Amino acid sequence: MAAIFIGGRHILLWELNASWDTLALLEKGLAVPRCLLVLAMTLMLSGGAFAQTYHANLGPMPLDAATNANMLGRGEASAALDGKMLTVSGKFMGLPSPATKAHLFVGLAIGVPGSEGFDLTVSPAQSGSVSGQIALNAKQAAAFRTGRFYIQIDSQKAPTGNLWGWLLPQHTDAPPDVPQQGPWFLPQLDTPSR
Repeated sequence: MAAIFIGGRHILLWELNASWDTLALLEKGLAVPRCLLVLAMTLMLSGGAFAQTYHANLGPMPLDAATNANMLGRGEASAALDGKMLTVSGKFMGLPSPATKAHLFVGLAIGVPGSEGFDLTVSPAQSGSVSGQIALNAKQAAAFRTGRFYIQIDSQKAPTGNLWGWLLPQHTDAPPDVPQQGPWFLPQLDTPSR
């Protein structure tokens, strides 16, 4: 078992949740400059200290000929998970009637609606903002990281949902009528599975 000596204490690498690559390097006896080792240990110890930011493109809910006139508008939102605290902020425009409610739902998978939700604050207007701050438990944080959270904005003419969008890892979207350059973002493949 590999261990390092920091501040007069032996620390086993498994205590730090170190990666197998780091463990393998140390077991082989590779010399690592002390400043790099301290930096690596700091990053491992602060594993959850950096916020994870996801983005949602808000668009009309599924529609048909009967609901087409009530399902208009666009928007965007982002959510940052810092420790257990999730902070949501976004904006929307072009609703056919004023927004009435906004929710953060947990779906069964990316693109599959769910029922468990949290209320968000929304501007009671056809254009405005959506926001909220929610403390998540471990199960909810895992659902966020795996892309199962989505935002839904209801309006007077669409009380069961006008706009929605899944919160997914930051990625580049090509504008309309512009070919996608480089690798494409595929949510089911490019979103963490845990």
